[in-house]
Amino acid sequence: MVEIKTDASLEAMRASGRIVAETLAAVRRTAAPGVTLGALDTAAREVLREAGAGSPFLGYRPDWAPVPFPAVICVSVNDAVVHGIPDGYRLCDGDLVSVDCGAVLDGWVGDAAISFTVGRARPADTRLIDTAYEALDAGIAAAVTGNRIGDIAHAIGRVCRTAGYGIADGFGGHGVGRRMHEEPGVPNEGRPGRGMPLRHGMVLAVEPMLIAGGGDEHRTDRDGWTVRTLDGSRAAHVEHTIAITDEGPRVLTAP
Repeated sequence: MVEIKTDASLEAMRASGRIVAETLAAVRRTAAPGVTLGALDTAAREVLREAGAGSPFLGYRPDWAPVPFPAVICVSVNDAVVHGIPDGYRLCDGDLVSVDCGAVLDGWVGDAAISFTVGRARPADTRLIDTAYEALDAGIAAAVTGNRIGDIAHAIGRVCRTAGYGIADGFGGHGVGRRMHEEPGVPNEGRPGRGMPLRHGMVLAVEPMLIAGGGDEHRTDRDGWTVRTLDGSRAAHVEHTIAITDEGPRVLTAP
């Protein structure tokens, strides 16, 4: 069932979205060669604590997970696509980093992700990241009343495929509200004009996940969480929580 949010609820979700943006900004400022992934999680926890917000990630355990997620952010490095657990790994010059973050404030969830490079960026990584953000922008632009979920999916997929990148099979966006994952699912590839109609008050997480090697296949690490590209190529993951409104899409997790 898809919950249609009131305008007051959208304002409350914008407050949680701002905290997500602040947390991601703090993590990016902290990231540098030699810094551990655990230190990035510590920085994120401090922002959430100061804002009086909780984390929808910490302790989250879907049916397929062997253990609850142990951190407030996912940090996926290089060939990791999503769900990377922040640990003692020290960032190296040129690493490609994707950070996924959520916040819960007054019962409402915000969810967003960024990708960036640490130190000197490889041109191929810059192109991959730029294309991921282009795909995100295309998906958001298609998120208007009168369109359908398939229009968002098609817009994202067209950007990714035109650039020659793979799309992580089986992963995509989702509804957001009182819970981090709600209906409907938002695929990263699809046919325009298909799927659920978009209505004022729907809130969606739009999140392209690109694989540099061009394939869509992936594998999961022994930790049961970290998803990596099967071909070992690098990946990028970006995301915003958006509201569908009669005035156009509203990015709730914008800075």
